[in-house]
Amino acid sequence: MTVKIITDSTSYLDKEYAKKENITVVPLNYIFDGIDYQEGFKGEFDEFFHKLESTKLFPTTSQPAAGDFYQAFVEGLKDHDEIIAIVLSSKISGTFTSAQMAKDMLEDKKVTIVDSLNAASTLKFLVEDAVAMAKEGKTGEEIAEVLNEKKKHLDVLITTDTLEYLSRGGRLSSVQSSIGNLLNIKPIIRLIDGELKLIEKVRGKNKAIGKIVDLVNPNATRIAVCHILNIEEAEKMKEKLQEKFPNTTVTIEDLGPVVGSHLGPKTLGLCIY
Repeated sequence: MTVKIITDSTSYLDKEYAKKENITVVPLNYIFDGIDYQEGFKGEFDEFFHKLESTKLFPTTSQPAAGDFYQAFVEGLKDHDEIIAIVLSSKISGTFTSAQMAKDMLEDKKVTIVDSLNAASTLKFLVEDAVAMAKEGKTGEEIAEVLNEKKKHLDVLITTDTLEYLSRGGRLSSVQSSIGNLLNIKPIIRLIDGELKLIEKVRGKNKAIGKIVDLVNPNATRIAVCHILNIEEAEKMKEKLQEKFPNTTVTIEDLGPVVGSHLGPKTLGLCIY
């Protein structure tokens, strides 16, 4: 049996990796300044965030249409026995619903869909695991069973440089945002059961970064330092983590428009396996 891997753009895969492993990436969409865009790949996001930083406009985002997944499934089944699609958390987006609708259109075709309950690098970790298992000859259902267990052992922790973008996106009132910025309040946000939730507020960026590092499970085997236009702090954070967890693989990754627009430039986060 050959298994085709499909995911969505919020896994923020490297384009070359997706091509090498024959992974189909179905893009999410956003409208910014009246123009429709499809979310791209890692390394293609700086222009969007520079524009977000320099305007008061705010993008609207949307899941792929069911037809986008349907087309990907039909193409994938031309030269594979079955498909497994691993997608963005259903608590964040309707992407899982679109994929499920596309599967229903295919009726008896062999398609398995995994609601990752994750986003960004933790979704990417699951995709990479699926690729490895597919190479071992596991079926879509066998891969899904393993991933549905693994997703319980992932963690995402984020802090933002400003509360402005949470306010622009409707996550905070403008008054809360203004007061918070005046007091240099930084949120600690965690992905819990597939949803991003505010777990704490601290004064100052250094304190927020320290808090996030303190919350990392000492048994972590992989950590991705995720950032938006903040490579210098990301590299410092990577060094700090590498010292604290010498046996853990630490990488630096980008966040894209769909996940990152509500967080804003200078955001720092950790995706932990």
